[in-house]
Order: sequence, then C-alpha cells, then structure tokens
Amino acid sequence: MGKTYKIVMVRHGESEWNQKNLFCGWYDANLSQKGQDEAKAAGKALKDAGYKFDIAHTSVLTRAQKTLASILSEIGQEDLPVEKTWRLNERHYGGLTGLNKAETAAKYGEEQVAIWRRSFDVPPPPMEPDHAYYDNIVKDARYASGPAPDEFPMFESLKLTIARTLPYWNNVIVPQIKEGKQIVIAAHGNSLRGIVKHLDQLTDEQIMGLNLPTGIPFVYELDEEFKPVPNGSLQFLGDEETVKKAIAAVAAQGKAK
Repeated sequence: MGKTYKIVMVRHGESEWNQKNLFCGWYDANLSQKGQDEAKAAGKALKDAGYKFDIAHTSVLTRAQKTLASILSEIGQEDLPVEKTWRLNERHYGGLTGLNKAETAAKYGEEQVAIWRRSFDVPPPPMEPDHAYYDNIVKDARYASGPAPDEFPMFESLKLTIARTLPYWNNVIVPQIKEGKQIVIAAHGNSLRGIVKHLDQLTDEQIMGLNLPTGIPFVYELDEEFKPVPNGSLQFLGDEETVKKAIAAVAAQGKAK
C-alpha cells in the first residue's frame, strides 16, 4: 500500500439554538453547556488517541471556533495556526433562520418543511431585508473580506452549501495534506457533509440520509488519490460507548429512508 493521509473532522458541539430546535444557519449562536462538554470530550478523545496537528480549519461562526479552541486546549496546542473561512459555515437557512420547527410547520405547512429539510437541491425561502436577523448577518464585520455582495447567500440548499465548501477543500486543504500537514477541521453538519459526500462518492439521496453527530471527532484515511482506503471512512474517536452510539445513530439514519 502506498502513502496514506489522515485527516480529522468534527462537527461543533450542540449550540444554544440546536437545543431550542431553531433553524440556525449563519446566525452566530453560542455553544450550550452540553455543547461545551461535547467539545471538551472531543479534545480528550483526540488526546487519548495521540493526535497532534500542524494546522486547523474552521468557519467564521463562534460555535465551531469554540469547539476547536476547546479541542486545542485539551491536546495542549492552543497556539496552533487556525484558518477561518465562511466556506466552512453552516448551510444558510434563509427565511427560516430563527424559527423553530413547529412555527415553521404552522407557517409553511408540514409537507413544505419536509421538502426543505430532506431535499438535496430545494432551497428554503430567501432571507428578506426585513428579516429579524438580516442586518445581524449581512452587515457582520466578519464578512468584510467575503463573501462578496454578489455571492453572499440569502438561502442555501445542501447542494449550494457543498458547491461553496468544496473549492476550499480542493484548493486549500488538499494541498496542505499533500505537504504532509496534520489537519483538523471543526465545522458544521452541512459543510462537513459536503466533504464526506465528496470523499465517499455518496449519491444525493445517501448524503441526505446522513446526519453527523455533534462533538464526536471522526477520521478519514486517504490514499494517494485522496480516496478513502478500505474501512478508512468516518472512523469515530472517543470512548467505546460514545463511538458505538455514533455509529448506531449514523446507521439508523440510513435505514429511515
């Protein structure tokens, strides 16, 4: 077997809006207490497995950055270089941002909500300028250097989310892996699903059936072509019980289809 590369990814710990069951997207929700505990546990799992990194990548959102900071603190690498990009942000939920699932069903009908949640390429309604969180997101200083006004999303399907995440994977992360750098990515359910779909060559339907658990690191081992080696996909790290639950949860999602 030729040269192989390992890369570690983790979906941020539970956020305060996850806890309240609100569509979060680009709103900058903080970690809940459970999310903080999950982030710490993720760091411990990586420490116990002996991981050290050369560089980290994360989104511009607090929940992912705090998860990463907690991991780096646990493994004693607080000074690690970190690259932050909007391309690793969560999917933009448009006009649904800030609504809970019950309110959304009441407003748009359960059937329509199911289509938005389960469809690969049907986006939610746009975030209009009169939306409660429009200024909060669009005028946020963290987006001064991008995305440009003409590519700033007002909504995203999973398809659109993946389309803006993958260029960062291909143009920034892959060259660093080729240089032999050890990399950790702390991001969001949908941006990471984009990378997983790409690496495992999943169909649109398969990726819609896969939800990544919060706060549990997973490893990909890739060959020289950046394809997963046998059994090299989605290797969860953590204590046996946590890993078992994560694998069972992922498997059960596939069956629900």
